Amino acid sequence: MSVYDAIVLGGGHNGLVTAGYLARAGWKVLVLERRPIVGGACVTEEVIPGYRMSTTAYLISLLQEPVIRELELARFGYQVLPKDPAYFAPYPDGRSMFLWQDLRRSCAEIARFSQADAEQYPAYEAFIERLARFVEPLLLETPPDLPPRSLDDWLAVLRLGRRALGLSREEILAHWRMLTASASDILDRWFESEQLKVALATDGVIGANGSPATPGTAYILLHHCMGGVGGHRGLWGFVKGGMGAVTQALARSAQACGAEVRTSAEVVKILAAGGVASGVAVADGSEYRARVVVSNADPKRTFLTLLDRDQLPPEFRRSVEQLKCEGVSFKVNLALDRLPSYTALPGTELGPQHMGTTHICPDRLYVERAWDDAKYGRPSREPMLEITIPTAYDPSLAPPGHHVMSIFVQYAPYRLAEGTWREEKDRFVDRVIDVLAAYAPNIREAIVGCHALSPLDLEEQFGMTGGNIFHGEMSADQLYAFRPLPGWARYATPVRNLYLCGSGTHPGGGIMGAPGRNAAREILRRARR
Repeated sequence: MSVYDAIVLGGGHNGLVTAGYLARAGWKVLVLERRPIVGGACVTEEVIPGYRMSTTAYLISLLQEPVIRELELARFGYQVLPKDPAYFAPYPDGRSMFLWQDLRRSCAEIARFSQADAEQYPAYEAFIERLARFVEPLLLETPPDLPPRSLDDWLAVLRLGRRALGLSREEILAHWRMLTASASDILDRWFESEQLKVALATDGVIGANGSPATPGTAYILLHHCMGGVGGHRGLWGFVKGGMGAVTQALARSAQACGAEVRTSAEVVKILAAGGVASGVAVADGSEYRARVVVSNADPKRTFLTLLDRDQLPPEFRRSVEQLKCEGVSFKVNLALDRLPSYTALPGTELGPQHMGTTHICPDRLYVERAWDDAKYGRPSREPMLEITIPTAYDPSLAPPGHHVMSIFVQYAPYRLAEGTWREEKDRFVDRVIDVLAAYAPNIREAIVGCHALSPLDLEEQFGMTGGNIFHGEMSADQLYAFRPLPGWARYATPVRNLYLCGSGTHPGGGIMGAPGRNAAREILRRARR
């Protein structure tokens, strides 16, 4: 039986990041991925013949620069195509709004709705920049366990306190509001036009259980601004070859340093005895042993499904059971033989209205009503749509003249008040297409094929407990030193030699790579002791 230095359970992007760093440190590493392709939820798949789609994750911005540089991802094929315009919104009254990479161009667009907002917008961008500059270094640092129980914890607390001392009173208040307030609370302080407010507020609800008026969504808004493409903060882009090119580059990087990556290898059990992990068992009956086991699965799946109950302290297990980990996201992928023609900006020739992220949600009240349905267990009657067309930048993903469209949909509660997602899925897809058709009347006749993922599909196919794309809610009580649980924020677990490296750890969800990098650093640091 082969014995490894580390086995990484799950070949999603964070698992591959951890594997890459451990392999570069000279460790013998094995990555086991349950699906037939590496990448987890960051993949490119030909789910409709001839059309290559980013079936789950669909845009890039948050992937950390040190990860890109240190793992040499460009060398292994990683290339980002910056998105411009950044945003397009058609409105029921026939008007529309763009936001661009160029600040002056965006301000000119905003001025069509409010001159005061156009004058305020640069100051708002600078405000977000200042907040992000304080928070961003924390993304690549290990949080302290609270209450502190080691010298490392106390040093982390002192470093954070020292940095906070450099903030003004106004900046401290701004950070506190950003952590606890709603997106609407923040935006109402800055702007008057509903069109601009909803354009910015949607970043606060993507993947979240809440509306723009829900406390805590201000941080989600900030979280989605803590990245960039080509040095442009907050800008998102398309990965050439689809999102699977990210994880293919990560896999090749790890393999170049000696890591083994195996697909169709579903781990069914983490082997442990006496509170010490020693390996994993795979669905085909094989077992692998290692000094260290690293789980890229979410905390609930790791602790409640893969580990025997007697390996965990009862209080810890109860805390894991209480983690908030139910999602509200739904994904629709369409194969099209022509581009959508929006009533607000007609035409099927490629134009700027096809090149940004299109939002179908005319105002915050629309989003609020959609959330009202979801919080009572009903799929939104008029869901919020976030639409991208990657073939506007990378035509190789579809046959000549054809396109792929990605629609991220909210809200679709994992737990339904009536029926099941197996019964509701097709009906909800029809509802999504109806909503889009109200703005782009030609969309139904343009559809060649459709692929959809409900929250149940996200759980069953991609291993996301509760269909939660962040591996657990990103609310204030589940962030930083409280992620995944208070006292267990340093990637280690109560089971010795078992670590977490996925989005259920600090700093959370999105294609960031930060949890994977942080976990690898902690594993290597502890191994040197």
